[in-house]
Amino acid sequence: MTLEQKRTVLIVLSVLFLVSLLFVQWLEVERRYVEAGLAEHPIAVPASSRQCVDCHTQGTPGIVDHWEGSTHAVKGVGCVDCHKATEEDADAFSHYGATIATIVTPRDCGACHGDVKAEFERSHHAAGGNILASLDNFLGETVEGMRGPFSPHSPTPGMAVQAVNGMASAFSGCQQCHGSKVALTATDGGTITVDDLEPDENGHPTNLDAVGRILKDSSGKPLLAPGTWPNTGIGRLNLDGSRGSCSACHSRHDFSPRRARQPENCGKCHLGPDHPQKEIYEESKHGVAYRDLKDEMDLAGADWVLGEDYSEAPTCATCHMSGHSRNGGKITHDPRERISWSNRPPVSVLLDTDVNWETVTSVDPAERRELTSDTWQAKRTRMQAVCSHCHTPDYVNAFYQQYDDLVILYNEKFAKPGQQIMAALADEDLVTETQFDEEIEWVWFYLWHHEGRRARHGAAMMAPDYTHWHGMFEVAERFYMELIPMAREIADEAGNARVNGVIDQILARPEHAWFEEGAAAEAEEIRRYMEQRYGQGRTSPVGEPGLVGAPPGEARR
Repeated sequence: MTLEQKRTVLIVLSVLFLVSLLFVQWLEVERRYVEAGLAEHPIAVPASSRQCVDCHTQGTPGIVDHWEGSTHAVKGVGCVDCHKATEEDADAFSHYGATIATIVTPRDCGACHGDVKAEFERSHHAAGGNILASLDNFLGETVEGMRGPFSPHSPTPGMAVQAVNGMASAFSGCQQCHGSKVALTATDGGTITVDDLEPDENGHPTNLDAVGRILKDSSGKPLLAPGTWPNTGIGRLNLDGSRGSCSACHSRHDFSPRRARQPENCGKCHLGPDHPQKEIYEESKHGVAYRDLKDEMDLAGADWVLGEDYSEAPTCATCHMSGHSRNGGKITHDPRERISWSNRPPVSVLLDTDVNWETVTSVDPAERRELTSDTWQAKRTRMQAVCSHCHTPDYVNAFYQQYDDLVILYNEKFAKPGQQIMAALADEDLVTETQFDEEIEWVWFYLWHHEGRRARHGAAMMAPDYTHWHGMFEVAERFYMELIPMAREIADEAGNARVNGVIDQILARPEHAWFEEGAAAEAEEIRRYMEQRYGQGRTSPVGEPGLVGAPPGEARR
């Protein structure tokens, strides 16, 4: 090959290389424009879903628009691919030649996302519906069955109010976060749930008698019980036996990863007086940084790996679920993989889990070691790997020391004693078996479920105001000013020495010395006042009611 030929080849290769660089850059710019919503991305409508798209463009254009903005649309995953069903499915119906079901469950999503489904199923999110599983016992109640001999309700124009639906708050509130059993309406006016259908390992019902009682409309579509649908609760118990709702985080039809990565998405459930994680995050320096730098975080990126694609601020997903440079970018759909304390129950517990990812509850060290498959220390190490992208080891370790101390303070000073007092009252039959019919049960619930959770979650996420003023300050006020006096009063009225003995033992501990010393000083002040007023050794004048035990303010008056 001559020198001139070599030059020609080199020039051609150089031009091709430059063209390829420009082409790759053009593709990246196009991708960025699409992700930012500044340009339309290509969509591929599969033949099986063409009729669906054409029809729903007219009937429900928002659904089609959302789907067209999804990765599914780019990859040719259409309506039928997700909604398809078999004739054996309890909620299946024929719809313009296709057999489909309204509800898309994790079993359906798992056909393509098997690893995600497996991670989610073992998570605490997937178990969220269990707490409301008994609600289906109430679904068969009709207004007719709740009517009394007369209606006490005032007229509501346009509404025939005969009786209130006592479960309305649970249907519109609790189950929209937790999830509950999805139910079909039965021909006898009752409901049919997963318990009645008894689905097999493929999700098909085995109880054909229950299937035969499903009420259908004139087109043959099974009717979902309105008390259970709509329902995007994250722990929803589906008719096919699966648990959960992927749309709880990813939203139907566009299944946006960008939305799932933002803390506002988690705020659908994780906010409010009992678990204000969103408000706590917003108070923290993490939340402040997110609001300032949100536009620089590439939230719409195809990949979203901490330490590679962004490092401006963490979101909920960053810490609990998303991939990072220390773990090869691996995402998890089980947030418990990185959580070392469970601050949900009345007393926080360290999250050692067994082979089934259930929390190990044994307190025997040997048995606990034998049962534990994934330790709380391993979970903490995974979270610390996230922290290490922005914080030094000394900083991270010191933070965890502060966090542990706060949880232990809450557990040992207030939560465990509160449990002991409530247990003593129950053992002595001084409270009824019915929950929340006595004031002290509300006091205890507020202490651990509201104030106690706020304190613990505040410490976990570096929110000082929620840790102290909305947390431990209110825990202490509720414990000393309400729980203790109320329990004493109940015990005194019943003449029960055992409950007072439990309280005495608790308050004799060093951490409560300040309170007992203050009470003793107040009692001494009252004694001196009485002697000064009525004479040595006297606590009341002849003929006047005794004032022993009266509050200082009352005694002074």
